[in-house]
Amino acid sequence: MQREVASLALAPTIKAKLIGAGFVRVGDLHEVSAAELRIEAGISLQESTEVLQTVFPRSHEKGSETRWMKATEILEQEKSCRSISTFCAALDTVLGGGIMTGKMIEICGTPGVGKTQLCIQLAVNTQIPASFGGVEGHSVYIDTEGSFLVDRVVDVAEAALQHCKQQHGKTGQLGALENFTLETILSNIFFFRCHDYVELLAQVHLLPDFLFKHPKVRFLVVDSIAYPFRHEFEDLSVRTRLLHGLAQKLLQLASQHNIAIVLTNHMTIRLEQNNSALVPALGESWGHVSPQRLVLYWQGKQRFASLTKSSRQKEQMVPFQITSHGFHDVQLFQSQVTASISSATSNTTTVNARKRCRVEDDDEHEDCL
Repeated sequence: MQREVASLALAPTIKAKLIGAGFVRVGDLHEVSAAELRIEAGISLQESTEVLQTVFPRSHEKGSETRWMKATEILEQEKSCRSISTFCAALDTVLGGGIMTGKMIEICGTPGVGKTQLCIQLAVNTQIPASFGGVEGHSVYIDTEGSFLVDRVVDVAEAALQHCKQQHGKTGQLGALENFTLETILSNIFFFRCHDYVELLAQVHLLPDFLFKHPKVRFLVVDSIAYPFRHEFEDLSVRTRLLHGLAQKLLQLASQHNIAIVLTNHMTIRLEQNNSALVPALGESWGHVSPQRLVLYWQGKQRFASLTKSSRQKEQMVPFQITSHGFHDVQLFQSQVTASISSATSNTTTVNARKRCRVEDDDEHEDCL
């Protein structure tokens, strides 16, 4: 719907607040609840309800039902969730078993720290057979930066195959690897390249039909969510509105289709008086969107992963490494890393590590919006 909010039969002050919050066209109000509209537009609940009744009268007719679920249904949904291993045992433990299906997690970090490497690893590991502890599903990879390298996928896939073959020799499982080959791994990663935020929004809009036709999809990544939204927006309220709508759509897909969704994000510099801090991009309001946030960063020459936000797990940090075989644990002979993990002052080390992190791309040097 292309009709502008300014043309609606609403009070001028209400229209001004709606437009100021990014609701420029009628279509921007689609799938927004009265409670959400009240908060975003800064109006009363009664006013937000009246706005939605004016715009979508049929959706608010008497007798219309509200979608609800019993607690037993929610419990069954939780039981159906599976975990996708990162192949880093320490990180899997921090995450409560791995990346969970039916949930969304944001992975942040500076360029070159390993965000894309982890995403590729997860896209491959999603296909590990159930008899080996995998979810035996397919993957969707949405690339907005052009960082997806199929040669790297081949390396990671071959390493995963070798790992499963070694386990097969130990457990004596027969026939479990017949449909888990390099060819099937590559065939079951569905790749989409989006060059700007318009293409990304369109692709997410088409995902429900795609997922209906491909019910085995269990992992979806947008790498990255930040890149197409970093520029081209003179009105930041419009950007915020589009981002939040996109995230809500993805959260809905994660729950409805039992898919693990990963969004990668950049880091940026936030200026505070005479100090500066390295923080995830897209602003503070975006930080409330995803239920989980994992930050990857450097401490010297060592990579670390820090779970900074989670409704289920406590905040922790662990080291990891990226080799030619993919994303893995740090070798035990690295005594300094082991000591830093077991140290009682690990929290202080984490804070100091974040301060020492530096952005490696000039495009990342901008104030946090």
